[in-house]
Amino acid sequence: MSLSGWLQIGFVLIVVLLLVKPLGLYMARVFTGERTFLSPVLGPVERGFYALAGVRTDKEQGWLGYTMGVLAFSLAGFVVLYSMLRLQNFLPLNPQGFAGLSPDLAFNTAASFVTNTNWQSYGGETTMSHLSQMLGLTVQNFVSAATGIAVAIALTRAFVRSGVNELGNFWVDLTRATLYVLLPLAIVVALAFVAMGLPQNLDANFVATTIEGVQQTIATGPVASQEAIKQLGTNGGGFFNVNAAHPFENPTAFSNYLNIIAMLAISAALVYTFGQMVGNRRQGWALISVTVIMLVIGTGAIYWAESFGNPLLTAVGVDPSMGNFEGKEVRFGQAMSALYSAVTTGLSNGGVNAMHGSLTPLGGLVPMFLMQLGEVLPGGVGSGLYALLVFAILAVFVAGLMVGRTPEFLGKKVEAREMKFAMLAVLILPLVILGFTAISVVADFGTSSILTPGPHGLSEILYAYTSAAANNGSAFGGLTANTPWYNTTLGIAMLLGRFAYLVPVLAIAGSLVAKPRAAASSGTFPTDKPLFVGLLIGVIIILGGLQFFPALALGPIVEHFVMLAGQSF
Repeated sequence: MSLSGWLQIGFVLIVVLLLVKPLGLYMARVFTGERTFLSPVLGPVERGFYALAGVRTDKEQGWLGYTMGVLAFSLAGFVVLYSMLRLQNFLPLNPQGFAGLSPDLAFNTAASFVTNTNWQSYGGETTMSHLSQMLGLTVQNFVSAATGIAVAIALTRAFVRSGVNELGNFWVDLTRATLYVLLPLAIVVALAFVAMGLPQNLDANFVATTIEGVQQTIATGPVASQEAIKQLGTNGGGFFNVNAAHPFENPTAFSNYLNIIAMLAISAALVYTFGQMVGNRRQGWALISVTVIMLVIGTGAIYWAESFGNPLLTAVGVDPSMGNFEGKEVRFGQAMSALYSAVTTGLSNGGVNAMHGSLTPLGGLVPMFLMQLGEVLPGGVGSGLYALLVFAILAVFVAGLMVGRTPEFLGKKVEAREMKFAMLAVLILPLVILGFTAISVVADFGTSSILTPGPHGLSEILYAYTSAAANNGSAFGGLTANTPWYNTTLGIAMLLGRFAYLVPVLAIAGSLVAKPRAAASSGTFPTDKPLFVGLLIGVIIILGGLQFFPALALGPIVEHFVMLAGQSF
């Protein structure tokens, strides 16, 4: 660990915090239907879309109608993407002549991108045609992210409105999130990436002769455009197999900074948007402080763990003074690899600039634990905000039990119905992650895919299902996941992690929006003060993470002590 490393980390986080307020205010104006500086250009386009689709902007939906819109749109996207991947070899813009995907891999990939997970059981540059990358995957990068934003805005309206049933119009929210937020930012970031050296073309692979005289096949394509929305939409799926460790996806330290800033910007700003829309900016900053505190702690833990050499490597003569550099890019270093690893797993992004399976055992434990907390630091675009609000509801319920009062959050009473749906949402992750992991570690079709047996092998499987159910998409490495068992079960985990969480959230919104919004009184527990921040952090750790501790103890924690003993499996 070094001062320069912490200065780099601090610089990135400060830039993100400076973006929070202006971007958050802008999004609040977008979703309240106010005029923005882009309205003269995008307003006619927006109205044209509504006219073509037959959408009435003055007709809003209750929670059930809103939910059906989300599910119907996602199902349609899944069917279209699955069909495109299966028929890839018959479609244009396939200069490499790639074949169509197998049924189980197409199912896994379609589920992955529709749920904003972007888990990849394939190498992008050796599997996907340019059409599949652009019209299939990149389009889902936009609309799956926009769907998450729409649901978060619907839940926000539940705290704003009083005694009504309508949460808004899903089709309007989806359109505005795509047209006014994601698309303009993606254009700006893509152009910046092109300036930094990322390819943006429709060429086939070309062959280059290296300085050693060896011929090497170089893959290019529409990289910059996919990279931009990959980060802004917290999607994470890379054009190349090694993701942001590839020099065409992430060539310099400056592109690495932009990657991390783009990942965090919208998710963090949406929390401020929430505070602005509910009329309590302090509430927004309180929730942001929760995510910043936990993200800095996670980054520090990874940085600390990776700053020490691996005793097993030291024993064979590797100089430990630079720390554990296995699986990392020298152009980023320990600090920015640690920050990237924490951010991508605190968010539901999943892109990587270092191989998580090559981290030290404790360094690898942290990204896994951050995902198991529920992806709320600050989580995916939209999905992170509504997951954080679920934990906030649980926190005020705990506070109400402590003082013997009916819990309230922003003037809305939290009662049995909301608590049932909140618990249903938070129990989805442990049920899916631990259930599928348990089956995979005792069955031959699960263990046969492990590269490294022993506790690290358990970590490979546990990480895979954690990443899938949390809609993250990063991989621990080592696990051969492109098998019918893993493709199918990981796909199911992604769908449950997204929609079995999303539906209870909208049910909570439907219940809260119908309740009157009471004014704060002297007995109201303040939720925009440091006491609530501490309580919320405790609830996230206890309810979000501790149920995974026995599995973590058998995986990375055991591996850590084995490593200290200078042994390997």
